[in-house]
Amino acid sequence: MTGRTEARLAALDGQLTRLGSVLVAFSGGADSAFLLAAAVRALGTERVVAGTAVSPALPAAERAAAVRFAAGLGVPHELVRSDELARPGYAANGGDRCYFCKAELLDVLWPLAERRGVRSVATGTNADDGVAGFRPGIRAAAERGAVSPLRDAGLTKAEIREISRRWGLSTWDKPAAACLSSRVGYGLRITPSRLAAVERAEEELRAELLGAGHAVRDLRVRDLGPAGVRVEVDRELVPVLAGRPELLAALGGFPRVLVDPRGFRSGSMNELLTDPDRYR
Repeated sequence: MTGRTEARLAALDGQLTRLGSVLVAFSGGADSAFLLAAAVRALGTERVVAGTAVSPALPAAERAAAVRFAAGLGVPHELVRSDELARPGYAANGGDRCYFCKAELLDVLWPLAERRGVRSVATGTNADDGVAGFRPGIRAAAERGAVSPLRDAGLTKAEIREISRRWGLSTWDKPAAACLSSRVGYGLRITPSRLAAVERAEEELRAELLGAGHAVRDLRVRDLGPAGVRVEVDRELVPVLAGRPELLAALGGFPRVLVDPRGFRSGSMNELLTDPDRYR
């Protein structure tokens, strides 16, 4: 670990200590898992709470993983129901969908923090997110008074993974796992049935690939509406799907199935936005 990373880690510890107590918005991903572990190190389990919002947009596997991780740290973990689909701006699925998602998240977590007697709510936004070109959720979090200790300490995704590995956290190399709504093309209405169909398709395709002897790291089934679905998978598996189309049988319920020759790309749906800057 470099001196710069050590300094940033020390800055994070100082920030968390000064908070006194904190509720971590915990999705189960690498960033929020690291933040939760860092908060426990700084404050102890008595002054830290993990809060996970449960909705049709959260894959069941991610919820289960979050429960296991929090239990391993011995930290109190609250699963709270969120209803972002009831927000017209979210269900309409425009380029600012993530704004409404984060707004709903903070609106359900702050009352939980108050009931728990916790002074702050923290998100897992990191330093890379802070300079990324498309993060409308950051604005919603700031408007609602959430803190972002990882970003403020200057910790990048690579540094978070490095420290997580040194700490023995199981999430150190966990792939990105965005919400299920990120699989739906902008402008297509978000509904529980649409999200369930995408989740089921990903689970079944992953199982087919594993059954054929192919481990899968990143996999997305992108719902493009009447145009069908676009499958993004680890680049080395693209030829596998091209050569064995029977593996795609699990996606037979969609009108058309395309395999993206470029493989998995995080946030690829944003490429379809004509003016992403307007949603920052």
